[in-house]
Amino acid sequence: MSERKTLQHFIDGKPAEPDSGQYFASTNPANREVLYEAARGNAADVDAAVRSARRAFEDPRWRDLSQTKRGHLLRRLGDLVAENAEELARSESLDNGKLLREMRGQLTTLPEYYYYYAGLADKINGDTIPTSDRRVLNYTTREPLGVVGAITPWNSPLTLTTSKLAPALCAGNTVVIKPSEYTSATVLRLAELAIEAGFPPGAVNVVTGFGVEAGQPLVDHPALAKISFTGSTATGSRIASSAAGRFIGSTLELGGKSPNIVFDDADVANAATGVVAGIFAAAGQTCIAGSRVFAHRAVYDELLERVTERARSIRIGDPLDETTELGPLAFEDQRDKVASYVDLGRSEGARVLTGGQATDGGLGGYFYEPTVLVDVNNDMRVVREEIFGPVAAIMPFDTEDEVIRLANDTEYGLAAGVWTSNLARAHRVAGRLEAGTIWVNTYRAMSPMSPRQGFKSSGVGVEHGTETIREYTRLKSVWINTDEGPVPDPFVLRS
Repeated sequence: MSERKTLQHFIDGKPAEPDSGQYFASTNPANREVLYEAARGNAADVDAAVRSARRAFEDPRWRDLSQTKRGHLLRRLGDLVAENAEELARSESLDNGKLLREMRGQLTTLPEYYYYYAGLADKINGDTIPTSDRRVLNYTTREPLGVVGAITPWNSPLTLTTSKLAPALCAGNTVVIKPSEYTSATVLRLAELAIEAGFPPGAVNVVTGFGVEAGQPLVDHPALAKISFTGSTATGSRIASSAAGRFIGSTLELGGKSPNIVFDDADVANAATGVVAGIFAAAGQTCIAGSRVFAHRAVYDELLERVTERARSIRIGDPLDETTELGPLAFEDQRDKVASYVDLGRSEGARVLTGGQATDGGLGGYFYEPTVLVDVNNDMRVVREEIFGPVAAIMPFDTEDEVIRLANDTEYGLAAGVWTSNLARAHRVAGRLEAGTIWVNTYRAMSPMSPRQGFKSSGVGVEHGTETIREYTRLKSVWINTDEGPVPDPFVLRS
């Protein structure tokens, strides 16, 4: 889709021109070249998309489709994602600067999300509830909610859209997606593939544009049954307030400042690789980035040397080049934000051991060097606030109790890493860390089968796994009187 010069909304199964007639440019962050212009959505566009989704939800072609056949459609969509993997990977790499080889890896596993929920579609069931009166049958069912709004970020558009879209469709809902204004192309292409897979028009709609102009009207639309959002904690808080005021559900995956803890009995070489992967992969533009590194004092120097040496050797450049190891940040403001945080760290007393400079990567783009900060503590803003860039703050610790206290001393609770060869310690520490995902002797592992939830300011609700089906269904309790005799008079006492 990056070859198209103009991208329209996708509403009711086909491209739709913006109500305003306006478009906005999306640029390649590696070289600042304009890739395409996308429709600039507004409340009227959102209303058209939600109305289309509601019609599709009530249409017998979707409403009366068996759960098994819904699964068939999801499997076909997964197949189409696999068949178009190279196109999607290249388009996403151009749009947000992620390494092409990383995107190829993501596209290899992405169909598995659709296959997983395809298999789950006809396993959504209720229960039969025992009652005190055997003449009365009580059972429960799980029903789809209706129209689900999905607002997705720019760092992993396809993956994070899929984590909402697949379970929502699996449960029988219809969806309106508002992708980030920085990464519209692949989400629009995904909506096209949904039609090709056989989903009815209106089941999947996409309105492109900016948060205030298109995102907020989607959140506030009276016909919306649920909102699912991935992004900043501040925006998530506003969305949660709006949803709560209208008594609709919200699933929010928000920010993180994840600790990556290396104990003195860890394999330091492996731990160093895990630290590098946790913070420098995807240029640190991931909510689960292991940006706070705690190393036991006995291995602190060795770990610091290994991480710093590898950071200095990371190849910065064109994300389409197979030899590149770190691409650009997704847009100029994000690059400037990262730079301002490193400058703030310096002013707070942190020392930059390596990196700490913006660069154009030789291409004129929005690059920032892999950066290691030392002489930091848990009270500094650069350690407490989410930077969302390739910046690691590395700190020593002495005891297990100390590092658990430091790791938990944050408003966030999305993920954490633990590096140790002591099995008892691994379980003990995992149990005490306040985070929804704990990795031991690995980092950034994930699967559609494994539920993911943020603690504290990192979010509300569950994504992935069977648990997420509860996020996209509502529970109904049905009572059936099987006694064909007269209904007892309620004012006559019975023994």
